[in-house]
Parts: sequence; C-alpha cells; structure tokens
Amino acid sequence: MIKKSRNSDRLPLCLADSPVRAVIGLTSSSATRAVAHILGPFDIPLDDYSLYGIQAFSRQFEQHGGCLEFHLTIPQAPTAAEIQKMSNRLQSSTSKVVVVFASEVQLVDLLIELAQRNVTGIQWVASEAWITSSLLNSPPFYSVLEGTVGFSFPGVKIPGLKEFLLSVRPSLKPGMEFINTFWEEIFNCKLDFKVLKYQDKDSHTQEKFTKNYGFGNKTDSQKISASFFRPIVGATRFTGVSKETCTGLEDLSTTNTSYTDVSQVRISYNVYKAVYAIAHALHTLMNCDSAGECEKYKSFTSKQLLDHLKTVNFTDQLDEKVYFDSNGEPVPLYDIINWQKNSNGEIRFVKVGSYDGSAPLRQQLKIEWSAIVWMEGQLQVPVSQCSAPCSPGSRQARRLGEPHCCFDCLPCADGEISNQTGSTECTKCPEFYWSDKDNVKCVAGVEEFLSFYDTMGIILVTLTLLGVVLTTIITTVYHRFRSTPVVKANNSEMSFLLLLSLKLCFLCSLVFIGQPSVWTCKLRQAAFGISFVLCLSCLLVKTIVVLLAFWSNVPGTKVLRLFGPSQQRILIICTTAPQVCLCVGLLLGSPPHPFRNPAYQAFTGKIVVECKDPWPPGFYLILAYIGLLAFLCLLLAFLGRKLPDTFNEAKLITFSMLIFWAVWIAFIPAYVSSPGKFTVAVEIFAILASSFGLLFCIFAPKCYIILIHPERNIKKGLTGKYIR
Repeated sequence: MIKKSRNSDRLPLCLADSPVRAVIGLTSSSATRAVAHILGPFDIPLDDYSLYGIQAFSRQFEQHGGCLEFHLTIPQAPTAAEIQKMSNRLQSSTSKVVVVFASEVQLVDLLIELAQRNVTGIQWVASEAWITSSLLNSPPFYSVLEGTVGFSFPGVKIPGLKEFLLSVRPSLKPGMEFINTFWEEIFNCKLDFKVLKYQDKDSHTQEKFTKNYGFGNKTDSQKISASFFRPIVGATRFTGVSKETCTGLEDLSTTNTSYTDVSQVRISYNVYKAVYAIAHALHTLMNCDSAGECEKYKSFTSKQLLDHLKTVNFTDQLDEKVYFDSNGEPVPLYDIINWQKNSNGEIRFVKVGSYDGSAPLRQQLKIEWSAIVWMEGQLQVPVSQCSAPCSPGSRQARRLGEPHCCFDCLPCADGEISNQTGSTECTKCPEFYWSDKDNVKCVAGVEEFLSFYDTMGIILVTLTLLGVVLTTIITTVYHRFRSTPVVKANNSEMSFLLLLSLKLCFLCSLVFIGQPSVWTCKLRQAAFGISFVLCLSCLLVKTIVVLLAFWSNVPGTKVLRLFGPSQQRILIICTTAPQVCLCVGLLLGSPPHPFRNPAYQAFTGKIVVECKDPWPPGFYLILAYIGLLAFLCLLLAFLGRKLPDTFNEAKLITFSMLIFWAVWIAFIPAYVSSPGKFTVAVEIFAILASSFGLLFCIFAPKCYIILIHPERNIKKGLTGKYIR
C-alpha cells in the first residue's frame, strides 16, 4: 500500500486521506470488473488476472462455429424457485456440454439439487473460479461432476512460502486479529493474551523468514499470510465446552490443512506475480537503484503508476516472464484440469494439458486427449449437438426460433446434389446431367426417346406392320379381281394408287420410332406430308370422278370425257406438287435436327431426344395443306352422298373423311400437351388411325362383296337390279 502524496489536499474529499494507489483483483471476473468500473475514473491500477465472462466466451465460441442452446444467469444468492427453474432447464436440455462461469458458492445449491435428482450425463466445463474447488470436490457431487474439464491457473511451489506461513504467530499488534481467530480455530483452543504480550517481544523468527524470502515488512507479511489461509477459516464454534488455552507457540506443521499445503498454489501465485508487478512499477517510478535506494517523498498519481505498470517486463523466481500486452492483458497461462476418480472412488485433479498464450499460433493449446476421462467415466469425447449433421444427399433447413445448430435435414430435389456432410444448400446439376438416386453426384442424364423396344414402340410397330399387311392383302385382292365390275367401276387405277399411298402412310410412321438422327429427322415430316397429300389427292380425284360420272348421264353432258386418266394424273401431280415444294423448302431452309431437350428433366429426370424444328410454323403449314385437301374431299363427297347406288363410293369417302377430320382435330391439342416421347407417339397414333380409317371405310365394303358375296360382283349388282 502506497502512502498518499503531498498534493492530497487537492484531491476530492473522499480520496484526500486515502493511501490506495493499486488494487489486486479478485479471482472472480464479474466482481473484478465491477470494482474496475468504480475505480476507473480515479485511475487506480487494477491487476485483473481472471478470465473474461460468459459473454466474451459466447462471442468467441460462436465465431469459431459453436452453438449455444441457452444462457442462464446464476444469482449470487439464488432462491429455491430459481434453483428449481435452472435445474429443470438443464435436465430437459438436449445439450451435453455445460460451460459454467461462476464461483463455487454460487454453484453449490444448484449442484445439490442436481445431485438429488441424480442428473448425470452432463460434461461440465469449468472456469478457473471453481475448477480446483475443494468445496465441490466432495462425495455428494462425484456422480454429477465426474469428468469435469476446465482451465486453472498453473500450480507452482513458491520458494520459501511454506516456511514463511509456518512462522506466523498470534499477536496483539494491530491488524493481527484475523490471525488470532485463525489460530484458535485451527487448534480448537483459546488464546491467552497475557502470554502473547511476552511473545510479541521476540519475533525475530518471523522477521528472519520475512527478510530471507522477500515478503516485505512485517505488516505486509501479515496481510499476505492472511490471503493464504483465509479459505479454511470459518465462524468460531461455540459449543458451551471450555477450551484449552493456546500459548501461540503451537506448531502449524503438525496440522493438515490447505493453509499448510502449498505444494501447488494457484491463485496465490497470481497474487504473488501481481504484487511483484506493482513492486517493479514502483521501483521504476521511484527511480530506485540496484541497492534499493529510492527517491524519498516523491509524489505520484495513480495514473503515473498505471503507466509504469503497463511497461513492466521481468522474470520471476520460477522463470516465468511477466508482462502486459497492448490491451493491458497479462500473458494467459493455464493448466487444463480433469476431474478423475481414483481407485478409491474419490475425485482427484489431473493435469491433462496446458495453454500458453506466449507460444506461437497453433502451439498454444496442448492436450493429452488419451489422458482425459469424460463424463460418467467415458473415454470417448462426448458429442453435444442439437441436430446431427445432414448426410450427403440432403441439406439443412433451420428451425424457426431455435439456434442455428438446430435444423431438419431435407433431401435434395431431383437434379440437385450435396456431396458433403452438413451441407446447407444443394447444388444444381449442369445441363444434360442429373442426380443419382442418392443425390450425391451428377451423372449423365438418361436419354429418352420412343424406342423400338419400348412397350409403346412395340405396339405402334405392330399396328404399322398390320396396316402394311392389310394394305398388301387388299392390293392383292384388287389385283386378283381387277377385271370384275366392282374394281373396274371404282376407278381401278386410282384405287391402286390410293392403296400405294396408304402403304406409304403406314410405313412413314416407322421413321418416327427409334433414336432420332439427322436423316430420320429430315424424313419424318416430309414423308408424312407427301404420303398423306398423295392419298388425299387420290380421294379427291375419285370423288370428282364419281360426281362427273353422275353428271355424264345427264343428256347432252360430256364432262367425264374431259376428265380422263391423263387429266386425273395431272390433277394428282398438281395437288401433290405444292406439298413436295413446301417440304423441300423446309429441308433446305431450316431442316429438323436431333436435339437433347432438358425441359422435362426436372419432372422425369430424363433428357428427351427429339427432332427439333427450327421453324415450327413449317409443320403447321404441312398440316394446313393436308387439311385443305381433306376439306375439299369431304365437301365434294358430301355433295355426292345421295347419288344412286351405282355410284355409292361417295358415301364411303364421306364417312372416311369424317373419321380423318375427327382424328386430326383431336391430334392438335394432344400433340401440343403431350410431353417428351409421347408427342411422337401421338403423331404416330394419328397417322395410323387416319390410315386405318381410310383403308377400312373405302376398301372393306368392296372386299366384302368380292370375297364374301361374289354373286353381287356383277353388273346387275352394281346397277341395283340384282334381286337379293
């Protein structure tokens, strides 16, 4: 303690007579910070060797990726209700690790409640304030606190400390009241103060240790000694039984208390360093020389002492460097203590590592992991997590209102992957790639097209071949009976050309099946458009011939003679030529080509290989021209539907055109709305349905007469004069 300066009369009244120039902080960070806040305006140095509080820990912990489930504040004197509330919170928590910044006095009631509830399975991480607490190291708390890990100040043996403490004796001098009380408590006796008067005359033993071990003058030694034995002194017991008289000469070395056990002092060593730091600052401030001679009566302020305290740099008797950084922080040096049970079932404090703030980065923390015993005697590091990391193929979805480490794991959507554990987002696969079944890697997308080996492809090929076979059979029948009235009366040349075009209509559907290539894409719409135009041209000619044949029976009409075979062929060429020109123009100007369409990948996970039309209106122009010819056929056939039976083919053409129109009107919306390979299937179905409609409606009745009722295949049968 430094005496007041000469200019004390200029200080505020409350500090004018105060000799305080420096204060050594408590082991509790909260109390020390409170004192520092009060003393700050007066520039009184305060050497705080405690850890930061829980708020600083929380901030650093979260910056390093940690997650806090909750934060509890333990009052200095918690009520029973508060103890119950905190216990319930700890017992219901999913967290397995609890970090506690508190003193042993604050913790004891809470731990008693947890012990009564038999709450185990918690990994406690202790601050320096209670990691070596003898109060908590008692059997009732063994099951709760086994495996506790925490930072402690290094345990050292200060040279001469034990000898100095054993030299302490009771005295009647001022300031010795605490030692007197301690003496009576430790020896369970009553001091005889008459005897102490004589003992005070001879105190050279204590002075000897004071001088040899550098603990200052007698007054300082009394105060320092008090700081070492204070933890074991309690209230004096009054049992009503008279006690023996103490002489003050009792031997402290015969007692077994924390006062005499100074083999591994921790907090006392920090006090020791703090006193020496202030002493070195005073040594510089007072211009002391190597012999210890200082300027007498030099006045100084607390601010001046603080400035010198920041610059101290010395090595103590245990070869530890003592200095402060730019923030006024001492070098952090800690032992890592683990509470382990010995063979007798008692808890012992085992050093399992250390932390040296002066060491290079990544070498400051040293831990012997294999030497640590965790909660409930486990040798494996406990896992404390709200939610387990999401496995590859899924992502984290944070729960609202909960810490960031509490989340649900949602599988990645199709086409997205996550190939790492704990992914927060899923990555979309590149174009033409798709996620595998586990959503952990992108694989080349499966190509989809209407294959010959698909069930649908097999059905369509079968129907196509059936149509070709039936057309061939009908052609054979017509050729076999080409000289009969039924074949001759229905324009046999146009019938054979119509059968040929129908065969081409059936066959063109095969170009739509299989994997699209450059040539198949070019042939598809051209073969389809030309085949159907040729077919409809034949029907148009046949319809015109039927109408002209009726009109030719009218006296004075020679129209049929003007529309002979040559004119019919020219009409077919003229009606087919525009479609041929349109198809050739499209193939030359904007030919269709194979295209891998990823549009349906999000729904089916497959890439549709299709023929892409660079100019989509071209396909609709082909359909429009086919529709125009079909409309003309339907119109003319409808006009001739009521002609005499001799020319009844107009009815068949009318009915076939109605089917044709129904198919292709239904085709357009189905074609537009069908996805992927089903678009091709719809077009093939329309081709086959309309081809079968024309084949059966026009040729089935004639084949029926030729094959089933040959007796009607005569001229009278066609003129209606045949009696059924």
